Amino acid sequence: MLWNLRLKAAERGIWKSAELRRMLADAGLELSLGKMSALWTGTPTTVRLDDLDVICHVLACQPSDLLVPEPDKVAARKPAREKIAGASDVAPIVRPRPGNPRSMPPL
Repeated sequence: MLWNLRLKAAERGIWKSAELRRMLADAGLELSLGKMSALWTGTPTTVRLDDLDVICHVLACQPSDLLVPEPDKVAARKPAREKIAGASDVAPIVRPRPGNPRSMPPL
């Protein structure tokens, strides 16, 4: 996912993280300096839904404006299956082999 917080803030005329932090605090979301820095400078690994709701309210946007999917990155993370020379694309049929029946449990 692409995190567009700085772009959406810039569209609203907010150029500094401290200014956005003050606006979020006025809306009821108190963020530490470290948390605000992480949101401002990079893509967060997690965002609480309550926090996202307040951020969207302050920036007058939707969550889809802040979080943009990147399908190319998802496809790049999926490992390609290696093709073995002479192997077919059909998976082998797995059948159970008859063997010894189960023994009786100890008395």
